[in-house]
Amino acid sequence: MGASPWREPEHDELAELVRAFFAKEVRPHADRVLAQGHPDREHYRKAGDLGLLGLSVPVEYGGGGGNFTHEAVLLDEQMRSGDSSLGLAVHSGIVTGYLVAYGTEEQKQRWLPGLCAGTLVGAIAMTEPDGGSDLQAMRTRAIRDGDDYVITGAKTFISNGGLADIVILAAKTDPSQRAAGVSLLVCEVHERDESGPDRAGFRRGRLLSKIGLKGNDTAELFFDDFRVPATNLLGGTEGLGFAQLMGQLPQERLVIGIGAVAAMERAIDLTVAYVKERTAFGKPLIGHQNTRMVLAECATRTRVSRVFLDDCIAQHVRGELDVATAAMAKYWLTDGQCEVVDRCLQLFGGYGYTTEYPIAQMYADARAQKIYGGTNEIMKELIARAL
Repeated sequence: MGASPWREPEHDELAELVRAFFAKEVRPHADRVLAQGHPDREHYRKAGDLGLLGLSVPVEYGGGGGNFTHEAVLLDEQMRSGDSSLGLAVHSGIVTGYLVAYGTEEQKQRWLPGLCAGTLVGAIAMTEPDGGSDLQAMRTRAIRDGDDYVITGAKTFISNGGLADIVILAAKTDPSQRAAGVSLLVCEVHERDESGPDRAGFRRGRLLSKIGLKGNDTAELFFDDFRVPATNLLGGTEGLGFAQLMGQLPQERLVIGIGAVAAMERAIDLTVAYVKERTAFGKPLIGHQNTRMVLAECATRTRVSRVFLDDCIAQHVRGELDVATAAMAKYWLTDGQCEVVDRCLQLFGGYGYTTEYPIAQMYADARAQKIYGGTNEIMKELIARAL
C-alpha cells in the first residue's frame, strides 16, 4: 500500500514508537486482559510517559502539540498491533478533543494534563439504555441547584466506563427542550483520585460481556442525585451540548474509519501470509484462482478505502470535513471492514474460526464498528439529508 500523502518523516518516527509500545508493554498481557475484560490502568500511564496521549493537545496543557494526523498514526498502529483493549480512540482521540475545542481555560488547565499523562482516564457518555442513537431524546437530567448540578439518569455502552476518572456526560439541563436543552458536564467520579472510591450518587454497573472487543472496558453508568459543580459545565454555557456533540462527531466517526482501514490492511497481510504457507490439493492456497481473485478484490476495496480515508483526514486537518462526508466515511469504511475481514477469514477455512488465529478476533471485533458512533443506518440518513 502506498504511503498516505499527509505523512511526514515525523509520522514514521511516531509509528515506530507506538509499534514498540504495543509490542513491549501491551501485547504480552493480551490473554490476561481479555480474561479480565478491561485493560490495565498502568498501560495508560506508560503511554502517557512516552508522550503518546494527547498528541494533538497544545503543549501548554501537557500534550504533544501536533494535529489530528498524529492521532491517526497512533490509532492506525494500535489496530495493526492487534490490540483492541486500550480505549485510546475515546481517551485521546475524542475526550481531549472536546476539552480543547470547548473547555474554558480553567477546565483545560484542570483536566488536560492528567489525560495527557495517563494519570486520568477519560470517557464520554451519550447513549442511554432506551435511547440508542436518538441523542435529542435523552432522559438523563442535570438540574441546577445553587452552585451545583444534580444529575439523575443512566448511560450504557460507555467505552472506558469501568476505569474512567472523568466522564463527559450529555444531559438535559432544560428537559422541556430537545436539542436546545442538552448540555455537557465533566463529571469527576472518584472521591479523591483513581485510588479512591466512586463519589456518592455515582455507580458503575457491570462491565458488559460482548461478542468482540472483549478486552475493552465497556460499562453501564448510573447517576442518582450526583452533584457536579456548575464550573464543570463544558464551555460554561447551558444548552450548547448538542451543538458541541455535532461539532465533534465528525472526528469521532473519522476515528472509527481509521480503525476500519487499518483492520482491512492487517487482515489482508495476515491472509496473504497464511495462503502462501497453507496447501490444498497439492499446492499452496495462493496458487488457486479463487484465492487470488478474493484477495485481489479485497486489496482493491482496501486501497480505495485508504485513499478515501486519507482525503477525509486531510479535509479534517484543514477544518473542511463536513457531517455528510464523515458519515460516508464511517458507514462505507466499516461496512468494508466487515466484508474484507469476513472474506479473509473464509480463506483460513476452519482455522479462521478458532481463536488461535488473530483473524477470528478481528471478525468479532469488527461488528461493533457498524453500531457505535451512530449506527450505519443513521449515517445513511445524514448523507441523504445533505443531498
